[in-house]
Amino acid sequence: MLSRSVTWPSLFTALMYAFMYFPIIVLGAYSFSDSRYSASWGGFSLRWYRALFSDRRLLAALQDSLIIAIVAVAISAVLGTLMAIGLARHRFPGKGLYRGMSYLPLIIPDIAIAVATLVFLASVAVPLSLGTIIAAHMVFCLAYIAVVVSSRIQRLDPNLEEAALDLGATHTQAMFKVLLPQLAPGILAGCLLAFVLSMDDLLISSFTAGGGANPLPIEIFSRVRTGVKPDINALSVMLILGSALLAGIAEYVRYWGDRQRQKG
Repeated sequence: MLSRSVTWPSLFTALMYAFMYFPIIVLGAYSFSDSRYSASWGGFSLRWYRALFSDRRLLAALQDSLIIAIVAVAISAVLGTLMAIGLARHRFPGKGLYRGMSYLPLIIPDIAIAVATLVFLASVAVPLSLGTIIAAHMVFCLAYIAVVVSSRIQRLDPNLEEAALDLGATHTQAMFKVLLPQLAPGILAGCLLAFVLSMDDLLISSFTAGGGANPLPIEIFSRVRTGVKPDINALSVMLILGSALLAGIAEYVRYWGDRQRQKG
């Protein structure tokens, strides 16, 4: 019999959080072990963190992942914002169908997107390279950014744009001087989310990578196939902290944007 302060839902929630985060805590602890084995403690040491920064192959893979994520997110930010504005502000035949197709990458499994992209590239005889990974990542980055920006547009006051047009501004001027500044927090939050997803993607990258491209997730997967080593523990901790930092920044930007909108 549980006490009044501890209920079954709260206990179940605590167990779920423990199931999710306890392995991460163990991973972080063993990343500071001096032992050459990932699951044995050999004393506190920063040995494996120092080893990461001297691993040229790992740094090259990180560079490839950063290039892919930055380019894919930058292009998707422009296209996704324009798509969200067009769907929110304009009417055209087949708008509902186009909206549904635009958001399909959010619900389609990654393996299906990866296979479909590979089949398409093979059918048009496009050689796999860093560029094909960027194009494939744009598929889901575009959808995620468009969703975040669309949710932001729905909370904006359309009268501000109409007032700018009434005062003599063109549609382009109204978009750049009135609409985009209000959408900036949503655009930035969507870009941070898409960046994290692009950095973490394995399936789509592995299906669309050429011989000269080796993103970080593929490099990590190739190493853990023979067993998890302590340097992978250290790398995993750094990736978790980086992803958490970007997620925190995205949430703060969204919160700050909502506060500014309420003040305005």
